[in-house]
Amino acid sequence: MITPPLLEMRGISKRFPGVVALDKVSLQIGQSEVVALVGENGAGKSTLMKILGGVHQPDEGEILVDGQPVKIQNVAEAMRLGIAFIHQELNVLDNLDVAANVFLGREPVITPFRLVNRRKIHADTEPYLKRLGLDVSTRTRLDRLSLAQKQLVEIAKALSLNARLIIMDEPTSSLTLSETNRLLKLVSDLAEQGVSIIYISHRLAEIDHCADRVAVLRDGRNAGHLNHDEATHDKLVSLMVGREIKSFYVESKARKTPEFFCVRNIRSRMYPDQAVSFDAARGEILGFAGLVGAGRSELAKAIVGLDGPVGGEIRLDGRTLSIRSPRDAIAHGIYLVPEDRRGEGLVVRMSVRENITLPSLPRFARFGLIQRDRECRVAGEQIASLKVRTPHTETLVMNLSGGNQQKVVLGKWLAMQPKVMILDEPTRGIDVGAKAEIYRLMRELAEQGAVIIMISSDMEEVLHVSDRVAVMHEGRITGVLERPDCSEENIMQLAVGRTLATAKPALPN
Repeated sequence: MITPPLLEMRGISKRFPGVVALDKVSLQIGQSEVVALVGENGAGKSTLMKILGGVHQPDEGEILVDGQPVKIQNVAEAMRLGIAFIHQELNVLDNLDVAANVFLGREPVITPFRLVNRRKIHADTEPYLKRLGLDVSTRTRLDRLSLAQKQLVEIAKALSLNARLIIMDEPTSSLTLSETNRLLKLVSDLAEQGVSIIYISHRLAEIDHCADRVAVLRDGRNAGHLNHDEATHDKLVSLMVGREIKSFYVESKARKTPEFFCVRNIRSRMYPDQAVSFDAARGEILGFAGLVGAGRSELAKAIVGLDGPVGGEIRLDGRTLSIRSPRDAIAHGIYLVPEDRRGEGLVVRMSVRENITLPSLPRFARFGLIQRDRECRVAGEQIASLKVRTPHTETLVMNLSGGNQQKVVLGKWLAMQPKVMILDEPTRGIDVGAKAEIYRLMRELAEQGAVIIMISSDMEEVLHVSDRVAVMHEGRITGVLERPDCSEENIMQLAVGRTLATAKPALPN
């Protein structure tokens, strides 16, 4: 007797207002199999998985588990069937501690009073954190953790369910190289233990490392299925975007003006005892690398005034600036695209138009009234330039895919002609086609005379996009690498706090 696959999704269709998200999509997952699900942003990957996870209901099609038709009406039903979903946009509660998040909704109780057994929750959570190499206390509140650490808490939650099928939606988008390698090893271990994995990622190197098969979606339809040996980079890109991307990375042609943007003795709240100094040239893309917790995002927030006065000095084109709040940074043309796009970069219940024009509304006002036609024209230009997939400028941002939301965040600052653009994980959750567009836009901005500071945990991105790389460790810059000296080995040496002969020292404070 032939054993049925663990999961079959047959002819799944889903429509939202103005959008056909899925059109008769099918997917099959075998026992102990790792299947990568890939496609451009808006291809329907997350929607398909939300249907499987009980978040959405399909308009057409059927789902079979162990060969038996099932109706997954809600998340609780999916969990009962052994399906765990690690969302790209994390579902954690920042006001609760790690253990409470891991067992949220499944808390063990002490009878007869049905009090939550806190001691058991913490004891049961500890092994999952050790398994993931997450070195934090189970009593740490989530608002004290980085985005990468929160992502590992979500994975710990899935492990605690003893799930038969785990859906991982961009699980490494905020992880460093070492954390990514640890996660890929965990995926392999889980498959050996009988767990099936659906792995959604735009990082094709990871897919080559862990997937048995690859399923490709394009425009809400099945575009193809490839076995591991067939899934070359070029074939995957061709199936995903329907065209060949000839030039993924754009070489620098800009003439760089030294010491255009100078930062001296800036301190972040995370590392108040460490003063950071660096220079960035006009026309340069300066990459910032480092492990999680190195203080890169905190430095960016300190520069734009999100942490309030932190001392030090910032000079732009020879002028000393006073930046005590983000309003001051914006007034000087210094903009931050944050790592957490939904929490810090967007108002998701507002439209695409409103988000793009929000920071620059005074430009569209006359006698105190917004000129809607000018506002719509600028929003439309950014949508076209960034190739944002949206049915209309008035579509709510919450209804866009993660990658298209990221493009909206970029669009609102690009519309204001930045002098200094700080991008924190600019391509997190963005597909290969959109990445190429973002890299092109970054390079065009640099060639127009802007300073680009790119914070990234994607080693390939850091190596290929940056003109120079500054590496941070525990709140300080351990060295700056020129382009010829940029390598994975050199960056990792500096990221763990070691010195390197080929790296220039950080500027004296």
